[in-house]
Amino acid sequence: MASESIHPASAPSRRVVVAAVGAAGLALTLNACGSEDDPSPAASDAAGAGAGAGSALAKTSDIPEGGGKIFKDSGVVVTQPTAGQFKAFSSKCTHQGCAVSGITDGVITCPCHKSEFSVADGSVKKGPATQPLPEEKITVSGDSISLA
Repeated sequence: MASESIHPASAPSRRVVVAAVGAAGLALTLNACGSEDDPSPAASDAAGAGAGAGSALAKTSDIPEGGGKIFKDSGVVVTQPTAGQFKAFSSKCTHQGCAVSGITDGVITCPCHKSEFSVADGSVKKGPATQPLPEEKITVSGDSISLA
């Protein structure tokens, strides 16, 4: 009978393990701060699903006065700073490209680093962002709001 020596498989070195953990952590961090280039259909906003230029985003009654609504699929935030005045801005934070996620008390908020923007003009109310949200063109016809 032939004898085979049993050698334990060598484990990765400590240096390899530490480098792999560090690379994984860096990848997660960069992914959390990056933009979502290919959003999944499950994450879509039903009212704005597939809305492109010229197609209706919402009804005017869907946008609260002094607030707004985020349309993830279209990459815009539509606001109504005062009664009957509608504005639209990019939903991409100017700090590091995260999608804004909330609108409260006249302020659009980015979840990544807590930048805040005005619903009236997209200006920075609180950093770290230093640039306002870019304005987007919309048209209001009757009770319908569309991207221009």
